[in-house]
Amino acid sequence: MKLINRDVDYAVRALVFMARANKPTVSVTQMQESVGVARPFLRKILQKLHRAGLLQAVKGKGGGFALARNPENIRLSDLVAVLQGSLKLSDCIFREKLCQNHGACLLRHRIAAIESRTIAEIEGITIRDLV
Repeated sequence: MKLINRDVDYAVRALVFMARANKPTVSVTQMQESVGVARPFLRKILQKLHRAGLLQAVKGKGGGFALARNPENIRLSDLVAVLQGSLKLSDCIFREKLCQNHGACLLRHRIAAIESRTIAEIEGITIRDLV
């Protein structure tokens, strides 16, 4: 099980690169080498972040992408939500409706507590923290 998928990993690398570059825009070509991923794949990830409002896209000569928010206002949890969906560490194999112990299942409650702490930690990490 992976907590963070590769799209989120690449997005973090790209946004950290953008924050460090301290330029109005950064081209995909400039990011590509630093992130270590093929240009079309990186572009796809950046477009998803643009549609979600985390990046601005600038077209034309000198174009590229720019952070739509300050690095301290972009959380790891934002990237996770856009690129992999909600974080779930475990799901009951009975899908909650068949299990008679659903309300009293001790394992489910313990995993839910771990999940809550993990999500809180991920929400506390910003791009600024990683620069």
